[in-house]
Amino acid sequence: MPRVKRGVQHVKRRKNLLKKAKGYKWGRKNKIKLAKVAVEKAGSYAYRDRKAKKRTNRALWQIKMSAALKAHGLSYSKFVGIARKKNLSLDRKVLSQLAEKYPESFKKVVAQVTA
Repeated sequence: MPRVKRGVQHVKRRKNLLKKAKGYKWGRKNKIKLAKVAVEKAGSYAYRDRKAKKRTNRALWQIKMSAALKAHGLSYSKFVGIARKKNLSLDRKVLSQLAEKYPESFKKVVAQVTA
């Protein structure tokens, strides 16, 4: 069987690894062994935090809506319960944006849901 030289793939793999580690501190940006571990760990953090971002945003939307609903004499949970029964198609993100940026429109939505 003929000999296979894999220098091109070897260099390419290391080059891509260092490209991903660009901007890291200390030896993690230019030492292959350290960069490999750092990039792997960064990838796992990125995956985990993409999920966490969704949780944090939803919590933020709930807080914003709750604060806006207090002015209308409603609690967040009661409003969501009523909205679900009335089949309100707006989600929490849109409702919190309405509450924050367009309070008059939010007031109309609350009036329509509670009526």
